[in-house]
Amino acid sequence: MHIPDGFLSTPIWAGLGAASLPAVGVLARRVQRELAESAVPRLGVMGAFVFAAQMINFPLAAGTSGHLVGSALLTYTLGPASAALVMSAVLILQALVFQDGGILALGANIFNMALGGVLAAHLSYQYLARSGIRGVGIFAGGALSVFVAGALALAELGLSGVRIPTAILGVSLSLLALNGLVEGALTLLLLRLLEGLNPRWVQMPEAVSRPALGILLIGGVLLVTGGVLVASTAPDSLEWLAEEIGLAERARNLLETPLADYQARFIAWPWLAQAAAGLAGLAAAFAASVAIGRALARRRRG
Repeated sequence: MHIPDGFLSTPIWAGLGAASLPAVGVLARRVQRELAESAVPRLGVMGAFVFAAQMINFPLAAGTSGHLVGSALLTYTLGPASAALVMSAVLILQALVFQDGGILALGANIFNMALGGVLAAHLSYQYLARSGIRGVGIFAGGALSVFVAGALALAELGLSGVRIPTAILGVSLSLLALNGLVEGALTLLLLRLLEGLNPRWVQMPEAVSRPALGILLIGGVLLVTGGVLVASTAPDSLEWLAEEIGLAERARNLLETPLADYQARFIAWPWLAQAAAGLAGLAAAFAASVAIGRALARRRRG
């Protein structure tokens, strides 16, 4: 799902970067107007949990895997504006520290997952919840958030001059749809569990208890330390597509980091190396999300 550098043409990645930056700025101003300081820890916990969940790949089909993207989960627990900001922070962290997604392609990844995915989840939920089918809205929002983000990525590749044979494009769209269905089911399940901890969890940040946040944070720690042991190592749908059409050889990294590919390169044991990288990322995602929330809340108070 994360587009690396080398896949997109300069006009596409530059244009999407130019579009994403002011959009995130507008959302930040909206969050500044709405965010209560008591809700700031929730941003940190949700950002950390989504980072952790994205590390755990599950098998899909055709030798590929997927993972929880989390755009819908963030949307329903934080509201769309805060969700887009937290997802943007996670994507920036992944690109700069873990080399997951390109630095030049960062604007495109934010556009696809933090903006497109969140908007798809929000609109789906709003429409269907008003119709009295809230659970269906949550499921559909989760599914569409992944499908829209993936479809945007495929469109950007096409606009960059990447030729995708019709048959392979059909398989790619089918894999996106399948990943979306799993995302929808996981989002609905997670929200049901969260509401079991606190019935007013969804889109009411001031009502969430600290113990509930602590339980969710512990869940993130368990994912990056234990979940990685059973996670699928198969390529995701975008990596599969790149291999099938010979695009993978164009991928490049603009910098090398000690935590690239979610492995602490200074640790010799594979599981410990991955768990250490995951814990570092979990802490960084929490800190970055909290820092953004506190800065915006203080600016409003000032």
